[in-house]
Amino acid sequence: MTAPFTARPGEVTDLGRGLRRILAPNPSAFTGPGTNTYLLGRGAVAVIDPGPDLAPHQEAILAALGPGEHISHILVTHAHGDHSALAPALARHSGAPVLAFGDSRAGRSAVMQDLLSRDQSLGGGEGVDHDFAPDQTLADGARLTGADWQVEALWTPGHMGNHLSFDLGDGRLLTGDLVMGWSSSIVSPPDGDIGDFMASCQRLAARRARQLLPGHGGPIEDPAARLDWLIRHRKSREAAVLAALEAGPATADALVARVYDDIAPALHPAARRNLLAHLIELVAQGRIEARPALGSKALFGFP
Repeated sequence: MTAPFTARPGEVTDLGRGLRRILAPNPSAFTGPGTNTYLLGRGAVAVIDPGPDLAPHQEAILAALGPGEHISHILVTHAHGDHSALAPALARHSGAPVLAFGDSRAGRSAVMQDLLSRDQSLGGGEGVDHDFAPDQTLADGARLTGADWQVEALWTPGHMGNHLSFDLGDGRLLTGDLVMGWSSSIVSPPDGDIGDFMASCQRLAARRARQLLPGHGGPIEDPAARLDWLIRHRKSREAAVLAALEAGPATADALVARVYDDIAPALHPAARRNLLAHLIELVAQGRIEARPALGSKALFGFP
């Protein structure tokens, strides 16, 4: 279950226990109501996902700081521009370091790295902040502490290779774009990987969090149910791909309308990226093959 989301851009919502949220003014078909920026702690404040490079949003973040407060850390879940692009400007203003798993290429799966090296037409890169470069990298399991807060960085690739989630140690997890309540995540090769996505969802499920706080939309109050739905949703898409291939080999372009017959045609380009991710994963599992070789233009079918 997702709590009602009624936030307006620029307003500060107190989420309790030292966590505040500010909605960026960037609503769209892919960002929902906009990107959530979180402020953790009082006094020395950690900003999590500074958001898009929009002056009004930076002004809203700075205005949210109370007397005597300053930004001590800037944490980024992943290098998509709607989450990371404001980081350099905010770092210059505050003097705080930017911390993340790595740049926009960090954490890519071996399958995606190999595929990209052989197929330059693969594309991808939608919304990627290619210039993103953190001041410090956070390894899986790294812990940060402030005077009244703590976070554990969890490497959760799938939506993007460098994606981190942040465990606040109190039953709450900040999940970036891996888990959202209003929509499932886009998994777009070579930045996204379906196998990694499923593993990351299962990893978060094992944490048994009581609340998930996503990069878009409201808090998720039943994490187990949401994560179970996401896993089942991906498996149902996988089953639909296999069923569509029963009619014979086909390209990703030809399969989109059959597999994603429940979405508007305007969203088919994004759906094709998700479909390609499923096809790549099925090839990696040996359940289908790609001819003449794995790539975005390959003909996919059963061995």
